[in-house]
Amino acid sequence: MRAVFGVVGLLIVLAIVGVLAKKQMGALTTAPAGMTGLPAGATPQQQSQQLQKQIGQTVESTLQQARPMPDDK
Repeated sequence: MRAVFGVVGLLIVLAIVGVLAKKQMGALTTAPAGMTGLPAGATPQQQSQQLQKQIGQTVESTLQQARPMPDDK
């Protein structure tokens, strides 16, 4: 009887893990929120290039901002 409960418990845990894994895999197929302007069927390489471009633009705009100067006393 204990063996039956053990097997049933193991099957329940396996089903829960399977459902969670399926949800995670579904989340991987959607594009991140910042990836606008890409066609619906963009390849991972195109997504990577777009992301690199966006990061480069963000870094460049951050570097262009003036640094605050401390007050000399």
